[in-house]
Amino acid sequence: MGLQLVDRHDRGKEPREFEMLGLRWHLIPQVFAPVHTDSTQLFTEWLPFPEGGTFLEVGCGAGVTAVMAALAGCSRVTAVDINPEAVRNTELNAARHGVADRIHVLHSDLYDALAPGAQFDLVFWNSNVICAPQEFVYTRPMQHAIFDRGYAAHHRYLREGLTRLTGSGRLFLGFNSLGDADRLNSLAAQCGVRLTERNRTTRRAGEVPVTFQLLEAAAIRDGRRSV
Repeated sequence: MGLQLVDRHDRGKEPREFEMLGLRWHLIPQVFAPVHTDSTQLFTEWLPFPEGGTFLEVGCGAGVTAVMAALAGCSRVTAVDINPEAVRNTELNAARHGVADRIHVLHSDLYDALAPGAQFDLVFWNSNVICAPQEFVYTRPMQHAIFDRGYAAHHRYLREGLTRLTGSGRLFLGFNSLGDADRLNSLAAQCGVRLTERNRTTRRAGEVPVTFQLLEAAAIRDGRRSV
């Protein structure tokens, strides 16, 4: 299914605009298209955006979630993506919806481009859930949005994510049943993190039912798991 999704993007037949959450959005080639799955809309609807607070989106894609965070009242939004075309797409949509002054978009592999001490009230990633083998070689930009080799990115997201939170900050992960839940939970335990499901629903992706989950990560403290 992951390879099919990559191929669907590479055909270049996505619309140059799409509608989601009551708004129209720009979509440029080689950027993950939210029209192919329900994940972007679901997670954006489920996230508890901190009004007046700060928000970091890892893997911003077309920028729907980042823009909606600003429209929901976040005072400062940072959006990062490993794909430079996604950076451009997010900037286009931020300008389109009048929030460019509140959204800072960076070309970044996870947290690399952030200032060392930058922290946020809410951090979120709609992750590339399909676990690829160690010998997998990324040859197309879209593969980074679908596959995670050995779950290295998931490991790093959890390991470093808690350090990117303010005192009351929250760390969220968008996941689904195409991913390797056992491996994810094992990595979380290695990082001293508990994953709690905050929301879920099942939709069809083509002919296959897919369960989407919004997970919250929290540190395990004093031998007990924090909530």
